[in-house]
Amino acid sequence: MASINKLASGKWRVQVRCKGHSLSTSFSLRKDAEMWARRIEREIDLGQKPTPKHKDGIKTVSDLIDLHIADMTEVGKLIGRSKAFSLDLLRARLGRLNIADLSREQVIKFGKERAEEGAGPVTVGIDIGYIRTLLVHGAAVHGLPYSADPVELGRVALARLGLVGKGNERDRRPTLGEIEALIRYFRENNFQIIPVDKIIRFAIAPAMRLGEICNATWEDLNDRNNTLLIRDRKDPRHKKGNHMRIPLLDVSGYDARAILEEQRFSTEGKGRIFPYNGKSAGTASDVPVMNLRSRTCTSKTCVTKAQAACLKLASASSRSPWSPGTRIGRCSAAIPT
Repeated sequence: MASINKLASGKWRVQVRCKGHSLSTSFSLRKDAEMWARRIEREIDLGQKPTPKHKDGIKTVSDLIDLHIADMTEVGKLIGRSKAFSLDLLRARLGRLNIADLSREQVIKFGKERAEEGAGPVTVGIDIGYIRTLLVHGAAVHGLPYSADPVELGRVALARLGLVGKGNERDRRPTLGEIEALIRYFRENNFQIIPVDKIIRFAIAPAMRLGEICNATWEDLNDRNNTLLIRDRKDPRHKKGNHMRIPLLDVSGYDARAILEEQRFSTEGKGRIFPYNGKSAGTASDVPVMNLRSRTCTSKTCVTKAQAACLKLASASSRSPWSPGTRIGRCSAAIPT
């Protein structure tokens, strides 16, 4: 049973002794003390381990998000851009919801609302997946008494409704005429500071992502092997330290090494090869798509430049000395340093 007493400081001290458990703490308000005592007694009756007071602050989905980010930051695992976007979305939509009220119905409602807003099955699945991640993390790392079962049931329901699932496989790549139209647009734009025309050509040549292009340095270039080291290449699980050396080929219609030599003059061969913010370059490359009424260039509208390069590399593999080590899915090769 619980006993509640008022202290000289004005706070309320509550103590719970039940089935061999003894916990006590203090609150400024008596009603908070009573609520805490009832929760502790309920957990003990259900055979659960009572949650200490310092974890009582984790009540809402927003609290759970803050806890997850703090834990990841503490161990040096920074939250990526895509994950941060999803967590911000969850905070805005579900942040005030009490974790105990996160039911199967709530998950289904959230999924339907996201689909009505235009989110595809893959995007909705990612959002639901992060909700599960937050719950599992809190339970595994901090022993929070919350289960991910309602989220799993909600995911199953949304999958049955066709709102969660795999994305549609893209079946076309940009034509040479479409790509050249974009390159010509940027080359003739005198107000464009970022050399997007070079970035597009270079993205297609060795099949690199925009962030990888803008982070590459001249020190990463190996003149002897004609290769470039990509640091922290994107990977579903192990991006940090996933360095990969790739060949600078001339089989896709664009000579990767020749493009670098063009850029060497602009940077004097020091620092980053393309010293620009990747987000700014991405935004700049999106602008002309509507102007040219083209369905290419950005991954939002058609196959990505990297995918286009993979297909070109595949078709040209018979002419490439690196083809035995090339994996078409990533267009990467095992290359000696």
